[in-house]
Amino acid sequence: MFQWCTSHVPHGNKLASATWRRAIGLIAVLATGLVYASEASAAKCLYVSSYHKGYEWNDGIERGLEAGLQGKCELSRFYMDTNRNTSPEFARRKAREARQLIEQTRPDVVIACDDPASLYLIMPHFRNAAVPFVFCGVNWTVKDYGYPYSNVTGMIESAPIKSLVKEIRGLLPTARTGIYLAADVMTQHKEFEENREAYAKGNIELSPVFVRTLAAWQLAFAAAQQADFVVLGTNAGIMDWNSASAHQSVFSSVKKLVVTNYDWMAPYAVLAMTKIAEEQGEWAAQLAQSVLSGIKPDTLPIVANRRWQTYVNVDLAARAKIQLPPRLVHGAVKVGQP
Repeated sequence: MFQWCTSHVPHGNKLASATWRRAIGLIAVLATGLVYASEASAAKCLYVSSYHKGYEWNDGIERGLEAGLQGKCELSRFYMDTNRNTSPEFARRKAREARQLIEQTRPDVVIACDDPASLYLIMPHFRNAAVPFVFCGVNWTVKDYGYPYSNVTGMIESAPIKSLVKEIRGLLPTARTGIYLAADVMTQHKEFEENREAYAKGNIELSPVFVRTLAAWQLAFAAAQQADFVVLGTNAGIMDWNSASAHQSVFSSVKKLVVTNYDWMAPYAVLAMTKIAEEQGEWAAQLAQSVLSGIKPDTLPIVANRRWQTYVNVDLAARAKIQLPPRLVHGAVKVGQP
């Protein structure tokens, strides 16, 4: 039977509970009542990742997707690799390759992960088309892509920023300025705007620093210690990233509270509140199964993720002279040097 975990629900989710109940109800009916015919096992699913194999976040999504679709369809994969190749021209070329693959192989459903797949593949080539799509990993909002379409449903990816702002306010009541440090890639510019708005509501001015190299990131991290705190975006897109070197520079220069919404950045932060990648893949798999059963995508509500995890780095907190409250430390995953 389909089960959904609602623990660690981010505060301030804009999607109504009724929408979630409707979505869960539709999927639960399918999971408990549908008996797959023999030909269903021969159904074809295509996973289109905006990024590359080995990008930690998307690997987690893919794990959830694989587990959910095992025995339900033959799962093929296409990687657009737009984090390591950031030009729009490259993304458009890879989207054309993906379109050709879809037209040649005629999958029964396409699962498209992260923003570039929606921007460069679905919106220009498959808007209201016959091919059904399930998206996941789209950051914060779908308005940039004009969803919903008749052939598209999916899950939005939102980080528990409001909860993190609340913790920062508790730790640093007088904080007024923060630095957002991230790789110079499309999704991080979008992430920054969402962060900026959330922090502004807490009377905190957040300024961005986007970098392309590890050396630039290390220099920016040290300089950011002049602010009241630092928010780490993703390092994905920094091609020469070296975990040991990054951690050494963080440990030697940290003086302020460092936070993040990415679990793989938790070793470089004092406090992390993060999304769970597998949730995106698991839900996308359930939606794909619904589509394979004959349910039209536009009858399946677009929802946002509901689960999150807290991490603390006790050693880095001590180095920065940050006193974390026991109730926060007690319930968190402990991390250290990567």
